[in-house]
Amino acid sequence: QVVVPEEVFFTVAAAGILENLLVLIAVIRNKNLHLPMYFFICSLAISDMLGSLYKTLENIFIILCKMGYLTRRGDFEKKLDDAMDSMFILSLLGSIFSLLAIAADRYITIFYALRYHNIMTLRRALVILAIIWTFCAGSSIAIALFSYEAATVIPFTILFPLMMFFILCLYVHMFLLARSHAKKIASLPTSTVHQRTNMKGAITLTIFLGVFLCCWAPFVLHILLAKFCPHNPYCACYMSIFHVNGTLIMCNAIIDPMIFAFRSPELRSTFKKMFCC
Repeated sequence: QVVVPEEVFFTVAAAGILENLLVLIAVIRNKNLHLPMYFFICSLAISDMLGSLYKTLENIFIILCKMGYLTRRGDFEKKLDDAMDSMFILSLLGSIFSLLAIAADRYITIFYALRYHNIMTLRRALVILAIIWTFCAGSSIAIALFSYEAATVIPFTILFPLMMFFILCLYVHMFLLARSHAKKIASLPTSTVHQRTNMKGAITLTIFLGVFLCCWAPFVLHILLAKFCPHNPYCACYMSIFHVNGTLIMCNAIIDPMIFAFRSPELRSTFKKMFCC
């Protein structure tokens, strides 16, 4: 087993939770950020926090088991494990649907720019988020309670690749149409500037998706291998880096707020005001 030192593990987890908490506070404090796009970003930040919190609690649970304070097969421990599995599934589903909501928002911004504020109102954004988190919470609880043995397999084997494929198709369609529109409106300076701004948002979303896949895919692959080929020597070799894959999930929670700060001037300015009082 490749073991990540506990000090490093908890430091990464704490940094991810604090960074995403700062993003939430910044959006709440700055009224200029009370826009659908930033609310969807807050949804992604909450998902990242849940992912870091899940891995932190799981590691504490393992440490307590090693010290003899908890057993691995007790009723209380089983319920605690179900709760942590539910939190993990909630974090993953929340991240996927938040990325999907951001992608849809960028799509509307690029191709329905003049009607954007009528289509994506603040009220509709809040309703979308309420539906997303209600569905994710219900799904995570149902999977943990009624499909215990497949609690960490079903969402990954079906929903994870399906949603990633859908977002990828949306991206390809978005960039192809944007390229076509850019050629048509090249003679209009103001439209060109607006198009560049919207494409910057699409590129930011592409970075989000790339980071998400790099950080979550190894852990999802580990879950699938542990379910379908636990005794295969090649699978066992890959599963030996379980702690590294878990740390990658928490690194995602650290990287996302950095992308927010780097790509958004308004959010970056808010951070400066917060730190400088």
